[in-house]
Amino acid sequence: MYNSFFDNSLDKKSLKQRLRKLCQGKIGFYSIGLYPASLAYNSAMQKSAKSLLLAPRPGRELLGAFSEEELKGMDPRHVSKLHRMSSHKEGDKSVPNTLEHLIANCDLVILSANSKYVEQDLTEACAIREKLKRKNVVLGCLAGSFNHDEIDNNSYVLCEKNPNLAFFSGFHRHGALRHPVDSFTANFCHPNALTALIGAYLLDKLSPNLQVSPGIHNIEAQYLKAAKNMASIFAGFGYEQHEHNPGVLPTLLTLLLNQCLDQAATVSIMRPDREKLYNEQTIALTELGYAVPRIEATLNKGSYMEKVRDHTFSQLTAIVADVRGSMMLPVTGKPTRNFQAGQALARGMRQNGRCPTNIEELEHWCSEAGLNTGSLEGLKALKYWPQIEEKYGIPGHDASMVNLLYKGLYGNDIEKDFAYEVMTESRELTNYCRESVRPTQGRKYADALNNIDTLDALELISNVVIAENAKKALNADTEIETREIHPDAPAYLQVIEYIEQGA
Repeated sequence: MYNSFFDNSLDKKSLKQRLRKLCQGKIGFYSIGLYPASLAYNSAMQKSAKSLLLAPRPGRELLGAFSEEELKGMDPRHVSKLHRMSSHKEGDKSVPNTLEHLIANCDLVILSANSKYVEQDLTEACAIREKLKRKNVVLGCLAGSFNHDEIDNNSYVLCEKNPNLAFFSGFHRHGALRHPVDSFTANFCHPNALTALIGAYLLDKLSPNLQVSPGIHNIEAQYLKAAKNMASIFAGFGYEQHEHNPGVLPTLLTLLLNQCLDQAATVSIMRPDREKLYNEQTIALTELGYAVPRIEATLNKGSYMEKVRDHTFSQLTAIVADVRGSMMLPVTGKPTRNFQAGQALARGMRQNGRCPTNIEELEHWCSEAGLNTGSLEGLKALKYWPQIEEKYGIPGHDASMVNLLYKGLYGNDIEKDFAYEVMTESRELTNYCRESVRPTQGRKYADALNNIDTLDALELISNVVIAENAKKALNADTEIETREIHPDAPAYLQVIEYIEQGA
């Protein structure tokens, strides 16, 4: 997919002309949901809306994502500006903007739909761009979610399937963008540094309240956004369930954040264009705001060190802030919708003394809390989580919190019982947080110390002490490695065992 502001011309004069026009270019948002409408409202409020065009989905209202109460709190003058941004004149008539109108008149078009529509929107946008011969209109998306191909039964992030698709991401707490003085950060990511730089420049002009920085990690950013939707559910659950046990929250929230970052770093090391991403840029990453050109994690494989994660993207402050902010309970206003779903989960589990019998019951609990389940991307992602975990090769100790949440929602009755005990008991949850982050191979040493009276345990530990036999001990095929969890073992160990068995 070609996706650049420039063609392949080497004519400096024409390029300079293109640059001058581009710096005054327009941005289009297609499919207006809560975030793009709030961003447009902020732009209108700050009197910087001239460069922004909006186009609702056919058959949808421009401000249909807002409740009646929220609409009443909006300034009618700003709402009028929004309607002007979403229409244009054809003769004497005012007609609604369409995706085609945006591509014909904008230099950057953001497809703002969620996972249900964004892929078909991208196909349509590419076809319109070709028809209008507007190949230098850059396309991006907002959807921080996993897409699913029902025919191939395959889950993925859209930027992985279309590596040159731009990704725009910023933290949006419900309603906060309509605050006149609050400020927000965002990233515009595209694998070409120059495209990222110019796209961020255009978006940065939308409002003085919005600071947009460029980045090249579109795949990682989109995966991270999708993963944090699931983590936000657990965070909301933790705040609601353990509000009287504040000691567990810092551990839980830190682990949720770190595991999102580690998962995205595993995805990053797998991207096929990784070397090109770093070695073929005409603008150094440090010029985009990255502190260093590359951050990689390695694993000791005995005779060599293997690169297992690429954490370079973690320098994108706005992306990391998005994850962190989505897992925080705000001082004023409402938390994110996935966070609220976690709160509804906690209330339902407390009231019923069990995990939900199925996902439909959880959706019912969410609906009773006033949430539109169709907008809960975290719940959609959890449905396909085992497939996603396998596809991207996510190590179990980097996804233990999502795995626990999954067992509580999709496990069998026995697994749900253990998940309920771990999720609701502070001590069990703390133990789970500690033990579940250890690789499977690594926990055998902790087991050995707990069973030091057995010959196998003594043999294992003594071999480690003897330096000459250390390598042998790491791979030793002892009974301690193929241990069985005793039926009376704590719930947190039972859950870990079920997860590792892939049951």
